[in-house]
Amino acid sequence: SGQKVCYGAFKHSCYKLAYFQDLSRRVGFQEARQACEIDGGALLSLESESEQQLIENMLQNLTKSGSGISDGDFWIGLWRSGDGLATSSACPDLYQWADGSTSPFRNWYTDEPSCGSEACVVMYHQPTANPGLGGPYLYQWNDDRCNMKH
Repeated sequence: SGQKVCYGAFKHSCYKLAYFQDLSRRVGFQEARQACEIDGGALLSLESESEQQLIENMLQNLTKSGSGISDGDFWIGLWRSGDGLATSSACPDLYQWADGSTSPFRNWYTDEPSCGSEACVVMYHQPTANPGLGGPYLYQWNDDRCNMKH
């Protein structure tokens, strides 16, 4: 599921969004990562503000297309392996891109990453939620438990 969209300007020239309205079809981080790799790609590394904006636009177009897209966060390829320093102030620096990208770009929501047992990252997509303390969290990043289904 998901349609491949290609552009020329970015390092990642093609993107594929997979959105499952059916909750039973949503998957954990490693399953999402494997699905991308089987498809010849990788779970998305977002390497710049402009790439973040591109993905936001793609999600907005998906919403506008009347496909019934609603609340449901999207896995991105950022994660933290091992649990050594998970609770320390060093924790945010332990996140790495699954495809080996070294991009330092981050778009964390206020007070994220919360670390602890949350080691895999989603892009918030909760259009029906009211803005939280840190403002609107649509498209901001949040660390979540890797076995959550998104």
